[in-house]
Amino acid sequence: MSDMTTKRPVPPMTRVGILAKSNLRAAIPHLVDIEAWLADRGIEAVFETETASLMPHAPRRAAAGKSVLASTVGVVVVLGGDGTLLGMADCIGEAGSGVPILGVNFGSLGFLTEVTLPELYPALEAVLEGRAHSEERMLLQATTMRGGRVFAQQIALNDTVITKAARSRMIDLSVSVGDEFVTRVKADGLIIATPTGTTAYSLSAGGPIVHPQVDGLTITPIAPHTLTNRPVVVAGSSEIRIQPLIRDDPSTSSGSPRASSRGEQSEVFATFDGQSLMPLKSEHIVTVSRAKRPLRLIRASSRGYFQVLREKLKWGEI
Repeated sequence: MSDMTTKRPVPPMTRVGILAKSNLRAAIPHLVDIEAWLADRGIEAVFETETASLMPHAPRRAAAGKSVLASTVGVVVVLGGDGTLLGMADCIGEAGSGVPILGVNFGSLGFLTEVTLPELYPALEAVLEGRAHSEERMLLQATTMRGGRVFAQQIALNDTVITKAARSRMIDLSVSVGDEFVTRVKADGLIIATPTGTTAYSLSAGGPIVHPQVDGLTITPIAPHTLTNRPVVVAGSSEIRIQPLIRDDPSTSSGSPRASSRGEQSEVFATFDGQSLMPLKSEHIVTVSRAKRPLRLIRASSRGYFQVLREKLKWGEI
């Protein structure tokens, strides 16, 4: 499945999951109103556990963890910012379900949570009546190997990042695409991003903006030692492998490098959508590729992709 923006109708449903940003007390009156609005239409509201704890007590209110919402409701309404949506998206990806997300932004317009509060109820009504359409966005599957065995697996909507600790020196990373060695990067880190993720951390690191219809992945170094280490766009079907290196190894003079067996890589981490962090050692290899199923984002407004870019990036403003 590519990252192409495929519009599909969202079928009518009977259960709606609701998730708000952690400790977002400003959302409480909206949560109460949404619950009553859905009840009037015979729809059960199922609140994420921490979200339910924000609200006034109600004995019959349904609550569940994000992992349960990811597979038991027809749609998840996310109230907050892009970070809140990313956490829910990763849970849906881990569950392998096709539950779509309707992102509602508190504050300024988000790249992902693009529905504003005034647009909330018209958007919900369109979802319940089956008039809303969703777009498919590529998810990443990051698999960390150690000693030839799977050590960990993670799903990410935006990016997988290999980075150094705040006070450590630059790190050395071996990068391959498929069976072909690409380069050895000495930098503060490396970002593997989906087209959706190119407007996030990758953009801050100097990566290109890639339209969601492009079936590709970007490889962007973070503050590279060699300025000619530039962002690279590869096919969306690519398998990208990254391995931390300890020191210059004679075997790098020809062919693909291998990690030195002496010493130990320290203070190197992999992060996934900025939601989770995993320390890496020299024996770890992180493989990043397209996940089996995409995420479905509901586009309930008429706001186009480039309009969102103009508003978020303030293009054309004097």
